[in-house]
Amino acid sequence: MAMKPLRVELSPTQVAGLRRRLRARDLTVNERMRLECVRLSARGWTVPKIAPVVEKHEVTVRKALHRFLDGGFDSLADAPRAGRPPRWKREDLDALEAMLDAAAEAGTTWTLPALAEWLRRERRVDIDSSWLSVLLHRDGFRWKRTRDSLRHKADPALQAAAWERLEGLRLYG
Repeated sequence: MAMKPLRVELSPTQVAGLRRRLRARDLTVNERMRLECVRLSARGWTVPKIAPVVEKHEVTVRKALHRFLDGGFDSLADAPRAGRPPRWKREDLDALEAMLDAAAEAGTTWTLPALAEWLRRERRVDIDSSWLSVLLHRDGFRWKRTRDSLRHKADPALQAAAWERLEGLRLYG
């Protein structure tokens, strides 16, 4: 007895909701995989074709599709984890990102310990600078070590005049 293929059909509003969810920055790896399973199934792909693409077993793909069929998009989220809840909230990181964007426009640079102190002072969030580094990298922030230099502010005419005076002071030929 052959089983009926497991297939997901989405309305246009569900397709738009699926696309919006897939663009979210704070998706977990497993939730993204489940959403991809739903997306591919809605395009007519079978479970055996989806499994290698998402690099999961067919049973895992079927579970994801059944989760969606039974409870919709909200059922695809990861279950809460055991342990202490995080000290920070998404709003805290959003406020930090907004402050960093404004600081970048003003040309201000920040260190990770200074950012952790800013969060402690402004948002009352106690977070270690090394963990803050991990969170900012997850959100796509990139940085490099700044160099102490004033070359970009140097006047070429003044520099040329100074070099000429130095040449006149040389003791040798």
